[in-house]
Amino acid sequence: MDYKSSGVDIRSGDAFAEYIRSIDSPSISPDIGGFAGGTALDLSGYQHPILLSSTDGVGTKLLVAAKLGVYSTIGIDLVAMCVNDLLVCGAKPLQFLDYIACGSLSETPLREIVDGIVTGCEQADCPLVGGETAEMPDVYGRGQFDLAGFVTGIVERDMMLPRYERIAGDDHIYGVESSGLHSNGFSLARRALADAPDDVWHSILTPTRIYAQECAVLRSISGVSAAAHITGGGLASNIDRVLPDGLTCELTYDWPIPPVFDEVQRRGNIANDEMFRIFNMGIGLAIVVERPSAPEFDRLMERAGIRATRIGTVRRE
Repeated sequence: MDYKSSGVDIRSGDAFAEYIRSIDSPSISPDIGGFAGGTALDLSGYQHPILLSSTDGVGTKLLVAAKLGVYSTIGIDLVAMCVNDLLVCGAKPLQFLDYIACGSLSETPLREIVDGIVTGCEQADCPLVGGETAEMPDVYGRGQFDLAGFVTGIVERDMMLPRYERIAGDDHIYGVESSGLHSNGFSLARRALADAPDDVWHSILTPTRIYAQECAVLRSISGVSAAAHITGGGLASNIDRVLPDGLTCELTYDWPIPPVFDEVQRRGNIANDEMFRIFNMGIGLAIVVERPSAPEFDRLMERAGIRATRIGTVRRE
């Protein structure tokens, strides 16, 4: 017996690691491939730096990629789901790591996946410093795999969001559009679209938008008191997560909803309440702005070329 006959091919793993090191991208750490990855810390300008971290996956969106045989975008999703959670806390991402687990290295589209991860890191301006690829044939079946991502970031303590003490009733809530379903609710979406043509399936594979540019602008606006990444649980519940006790969001529900959500709802005969409870419904980033600062917020966002739509108000429960 040998390791390869038991289902694990070390040479394939080494070849994949070498491929990652060969990628020509500023987001690839030159030290990748060691036992740990790191990033030099420049703490100039920080008085009380806080290190934040986040981890996430892409859920059953993996099954959509497998159905279509398209794996070049789910790596972007992986980075986005982790990085966006840090960005809405006011943090700047410092480093990203990935974990790929599969039944067989030779039957997993590793290069396409990691190419997407690198693209996501470039969009997030966050280096890929390491990761792990695990071949476990007794855990995953032929062609099966899963992804997880991990990111760390840094923020000045006084700039960290949300700033609960500054949030009040009648504050404005803005939304920045999503690129589609992002990476949530796919267990429901896949069932609703079971008989849909391939072009519809391709539309839900659109990668999650990374809000690095938008959140960089938010960090410069003093009147921004909270931001929410709209993930599992839909709009209202994710916005309420960043509001203090006694306050809730009152949404207008009058923004344009992308056609892909109508397609999911129609084919699945899904109630409106359920759609808004599960999906982002076209809003991937929500921002709470202190009411007196709303005109300045509008002006700075327009100057930055970022479209932010008023979608609601903070109210007392």
